[in-house]
Amino acid sequence: MTGSTYKYLEKVNNPDDLRRLSIAELKLYCEELRRYIVECCAINPGHLGSSLGAVELTVALHYVYATPEDRIVWDVGHQAYAHKIITERREAFRHNRTRGGISGFPRIEESRYDSFGAGHSSVSISAAFGMAKAVEMRGGKECVVAVIGDGAMTGGLAFEGLNNAGTSPRSNLLVVLNDNEMSIDKPTGALDRYLVRMSTSRWYNSIKRLLWRGLSIIPPLHSFVRKAGNGIKQGLLQNSNLFESLNFRYFGIIDGHNVEELVRTLRALKKIGGPKLLHIKTKKGKGYAAAEADPATWHAPGRFDAATGERIRSNYSAARYQDVFGETLLELARGDERIVGITPAMPSGCSMNIVMKELPERCFDVGIAEGHAVTFSAGLAVAGARPFCNIYSSFMQRAYDNVIHDVALQRLPVVLCLDRAGLVGEDGATHHGAFDLAYFGCVPNISIAAPRDEWHLRQMMYTATLADHPTVIRYPRGVGEGVVWKDTPFERLEEGRGECLRAGRDIAVVAIGTMCGRAVRAAERCDANIAVYDLRYAKPLDEELLRAIGRNFEYVVTIEDGVLRGGVGEAVAAFMLREGYTPKIYNMGIEDRFVEHGTPQELYAECGYDEESLYTLLQNIIQTKNNR
Repeated sequence: MTGSTYKYLEKVNNPDDLRRLSIAELKLYCEELRRYIVECCAINPGHLGSSLGAVELTVALHYVYATPEDRIVWDVGHQAYAHKIITERREAFRHNRTRGGISGFPRIEESRYDSFGAGHSSVSISAAFGMAKAVEMRGGKECVVAVIGDGAMTGGLAFEGLNNAGTSPRSNLLVVLNDNEMSIDKPTGALDRYLVRMSTSRWYNSIKRLLWRGLSIIPPLHSFVRKAGNGIKQGLLQNSNLFESLNFRYFGIIDGHNVEELVRTLRALKKIGGPKLLHIKTKKGKGYAAAEADPATWHAPGRFDAATGERIRSNYSAARYQDVFGETLLELARGDERIVGITPAMPSGCSMNIVMKELPERCFDVGIAEGHAVTFSAGLAVAGARPFCNIYSSFMQRAYDNVIHDVALQRLPVVLCLDRAGLVGEDGATHHGAFDLAYFGCVPNISIAAPRDEWHLRQMMYTATLADHPTVIRYPRGVGEGVVWKDTPFERLEEGRGECLRAGRDIAVVAIGTMCGRAVRAAERCDANIAVYDLRYAKPLDEELLRAIGRNFEYVVTIEDGVLRGGVGEAVAAFMLREGYTPKIYNMGIEDRFVEHGTPQELYAECGYDEESLYTLLQNIIQTKNNR
């Protein structure tokens, strides 16, 4: 980075440097900051659109508030790239989301400016209120700001936080609602329509702008503006203000890309105590034409040419698992009118948009509300529907009680499809689908399927439509094995029945899901007679198959893309012990720790269950066996 390229960006290493700039210089700094984010993300992909839309807001917040003593809580971290660059990580941002580099999300252990971890949505208000309450209890003067996107505001936890914080009139909390009419996909629901109605009331916004000018010039007008603003809202919108009804002082709507207006407004709000909400209007992808034109695609576009906006696409010979899901679900739905799809704000991410295009009345995007998605699915099932509820594995953690209480306990035939299961790569610890085999393995009435390839995902989905109980189907992010799957006949699989992929007599490798491919490849490289088995179902286990393995093998290796504690390997070992078999068992998977970010290949190797690690283990076992 050279001074001739970035005149102002290189002057700012921390928020103190930022505060030395004039307002006029802030505008130029925002332009350079936005260009720097584009430049870095073009080479090193990340979440682009949301962060571009939050540039002026981020700059204004750090300009007005005395961070890190004043705290900013981001919800979610998708919009926090400018924050990272301003807060002593400008050069480190070039290695954002790479192994050994900084995280793509705020993390407490990474920086004193990161007040709270932010990988999942809707947590900011609750966390920020907790901080503000702690400040109030010790008589402190620090300010706390929660920045939440309009999509994240649909999450139930956000409303719980608002409801609770509204009962604490002395807590110095500001919630900034960053309203860009987009989360990852277009937001849905009554709240979205309410925000749109507020933001498109021409008279309301014109009069509010006049009142805000008075607020900035004459401080005693604070109370008058607030009361007048409420009257305008009630008169023009014919409705009481949602946020005011929760005892938040509501301010807005203001232009979230006007850094001067943002600074003036935030300075005024800093003088007002108690819970406040500032509603700003921004554009996702702001300042980069391609991202503005297609914000859903440019949420996380991968690598691209910064100058032309042309995306650099990978040449995949195989289909993505998410597309296998979407196309198979559409085919199943065409033949069975009971089948419906449910997603919590991820129709393009899980490819349910494929079904939505043809059968929109049978797909439901419920917003960022995983618990509701599951219980809504349960209600559909009670009334005779066959719901396919698709939730990313790491997000399903938020709906665990709903699955147990509302689905499993009542033995309802809900199909829970867990996309992004296993290690997902650069998104890191908050997004790895590491725990689902363990946390669902202990729940009664549920079967757990893990396809090793595209064809098996298709057949497991079909099999689930015939079940009289809940089914979990977990599959990874990315492309499959390249097997033929499309338009193949549907076949009912026998639940709890595994398959021998490679015969052998020296060592048995018991694999689950997409670990089967690397197990076969590693076994074929060894100069020994190694058997490989695909369990196919983590629950129920194929006990007949395991008994045969227990009787015939002295060494057993299990491999799974998930945590070892409570995982499939431990279940296999427990079965062997219970049945009285005594093979030497080696479990491969994720040890008892959180895994950081990096490419999936790097992380598999780090965790010791990539193909090379399995091959090395098998060779060591062979050597031990031969040396006896």
